[in-house]
Amino acid sequence: MIERFHPDSFAPVAVPLSHATKAGGFVFVSGQVATTADGSIHLGDFETEVNQTLDNVETVLAAAGARVDQIVKVGAFLSNATLFAPFNEVYARRFGAAPPARTTVVVAFGRGDVRVEVECIAYVGH
Repeated sequence: MIERFHPDSFAPVAVPLSHATKAGGFVFVSGQVATTADGSIHLGDFETEVNQTLDNVETVLAAAGARVDQIVKVGAFLSNATLFAPFNEVYARRFGAAPPARTTVVVAFGRGDVRVEVECIAYVGH
């Protein structure tokens, strides 16, 4: 069985996607950015942007019945290589001593005001 999730607290999506899809014991979370409850993107402090992005990942996981400690793989996308260090600082605080596997790449986003996007896969069992 495949289920799709969209948190009630999120504004309607502007692009064709499900925020999460649950299938075969896994939850696949679509890339999240620092979108606020009203649908706007947080602009300003990068640490706040990363935290808002990770908060959104956490909200999507919860909507699908998953938790952060069940994440097995993270994909992180940054707009500039100079953001690796500040991203890692926030990431380390959020994931602790045993973080999941992760790939981080530098990309050009379709929106110039987005500097970080995070997707993940969580294992919730059957």
